[in-house]
Amino acid sequence: MTKKPTPEKKKTKQTQFEYDAIIIGTGPGGEGTAMELSKKDKKVAIVERYKDVGGGCTHWGTIPSKALRQSVSRLIEYNSNPLFRGHEKAKHLTFPDILQHAAAVIRKQVQLRSGFYDRNRVEHLVGEASFIDKNTLKIVKPDSSVEKVTAKKIVIATGSRPYRPDDINFNHPRIYDSDTILSLTHDPRSIIIYGAGVVGSEYASIFRGLGVKVDLINTRERLLSFLDDEMSDSLSYHLWNNGVVIRHSEQIARVETTDDSVVVYLESGKKMKADCLLWANGRTGNTADLHLENADLKADGRGQLKVNDQYQTQVPNIYAVGDVIGYPSLASAAYDQGRLAASAMIDKQSTARLIADIPTGIYTIPEISSVGKTEQELTEAKVPYEVGRAQFKHLARAQISNSLVGSLKILFHRETKEILGIHCFGENAAEIIHIGQAIMQQKNGGNTIEYFIETTFNYPTMAEAFRVAALNGLNRLF
Repeated sequence: MTKKPTPEKKKTKQTQFEYDAIIIGTGPGGEGTAMELSKKDKKVAIVERYKDVGGGCTHWGTIPSKALRQSVSRLIEYNSNPLFRGHEKAKHLTFPDILQHAAAVIRKQVQLRSGFYDRNRVEHLVGEASFIDKNTLKIVKPDSSVEKVTAKKIVIATGSRPYRPDDINFNHPRIYDSDTILSLTHDPRSIIIYGAGVVGSEYASIFRGLGVKVDLINTRERLLSFLDDEMSDSLSYHLWNNGVVIRHSEQIARVETTDDSVVVYLESGKKMKADCLLWANGRTGNTADLHLENADLKADGRGQLKVNDQYQTQVPNIYAVGDVIGYPSLASAAYDQGRLAASAMIDKQSTARLIADIPTGIYTIPEISSVGKTEQELTEAKVPYEVGRAQFKHLARAQISNSLVGSLKILFHRETKEILGIHCFGENAAEIIHIGQAIMQQKNGGNTIEYFIETTFNYPTMAEAFRVAALNGLNRLF
């Protein structure tokens, strides 16, 4: 009897991909992902629709608006400094004038970030990306040629763009959003800003600092309601004190335009006229052109994607980070989200997460920065807290630099002395806040307000505000 031959085992074909990961978008989220993956020896490519990397953060959002704010802040400082009063005529700068500084900063940032990708051997693909399937992208290049690329993992880091309602004509030369305002070439004497969120409030400060008449329309009852009430009230007061007209709880009914002006009609019956309108009300995730349906993905009504705690979408090999997933919509958080998503791709068991207390920096004039809980949150949760305050006008460094406006507030638990929240209003608030944040992150009882009493600060410094606030707070205990 002949023995039957043993059947051969079928060989399973391993799918070959061109890249371990492709990242769509080169803003902070995309950069954080790319850098982490490349340092773990993964073959990585980034896709960017523009020839320069950096995304909206570098070209239209965070970097240019903060550069503009810096120029205006220095102008205000010069014109208000008693050292120059009477010797020099007050200086006047136009919006196009200060854009030159912003353009220089953008160039430096692009050069720096391009170097990161080059040194880490991350391939830069220029073009418009969209999904063919969950592992394949179509890239339409600037010359209209098409390239298909495949990857084991794909990361969506496309950011967001200003929301544009259909009934507003953004093609009119006097109507802008927060992206197109950077192309403003005339010198407006008046501007209406619709939307008093972070972007609207920052640009209200910038234009008012240039001497432009500003009407700020707030769709809510108070400015930046997510802030501690005292910080929100301080901003409202200083904008009002500087001549900004704030209209709360208002909605636009319609907009009329002429060649050189804009008339805004509000639902309350009011109407306003200005040289131009800046629409700063809402943002939308950049997903409309990705053909998500080809990868079995769907964005919500705001163009945003849902992810799990490892930044993984409902399609296991596709991840999303940054503004395209919504909260907290901060450049700093987006970079860390990218880094954490990369770690999760490499190690499915990764437990690394964003820190609980992410600092917020708002670059109005003066700045606002916060970390941790607000007074209203602690009151609602019935946490027995106490408050320590330091006013900048009492600090020697603030008196020397003539930066007298502002204060630092520390919220801490009455019994444990644990720091629960820190809120700062004034020049360099976004820098000052990190001292308190570092102490809040200490473990094993290291996070107490008493740290600021027991340590020694340089003198004179703005950081000394922490010691003053800590003494003020501890003196309230009995």
